Amino acid sequence: MKYFPLLELPEEIQALVVERVARNSFQDLYCLKASSKSMKALAERRGVYYFYDVLYVLWELNMPSQLLKSCYAEGNPSTLYIKGVQFYFTFGLQEGGLSLMKREADAGYERAAYTHAITQEIFLCDGQYFHGIPREWVQRIGKLVRSVKWGWGFVAF
Repeated sequence: MKYFPLLELPEEIQALVVERVARNSFQDLYCLKASSKSMKALAERRGVYYFYDVLYVLWELNMPSQLLKSCYAEGNPSTLYIKGVQFYFTFGLQEGGLSLMKREADAGYERAAYTHAITQEIFLCDGQYFHGIPREWVQRIGKLVRSVKWGWGFVAF
């Protein structure tokens, strides 16, 4: 099998590849980091933290708080969503939690859109946000919630 010479591409293209890999899988990203020094350097750039989806990492693995802090500082959608849920439900900071969830919902993050709409309806009797959620998102999120036990044991960061 022939291998594609990734390192022969321009650095900008290599950076895009690293960002896409970060979006898809932590495991693949760490394999990519181990492949060469230049890939490791690209994967450790601050902008890559924006693309991680921390909800795909098993929380039982004790995710390093520094990774979560870096993702949060980059405006990572999944991390801001988690922080919004944590603010609202754990710390009782409803306004801050809802604003983070709404920010990510408006940016198109499915889980945030769904959680924000449900939270608005249940706790504030405001169902206006449901009209913006496509049925496919609801089906996908329903499958996710039933199949994965994410959300338990949030790490404070």
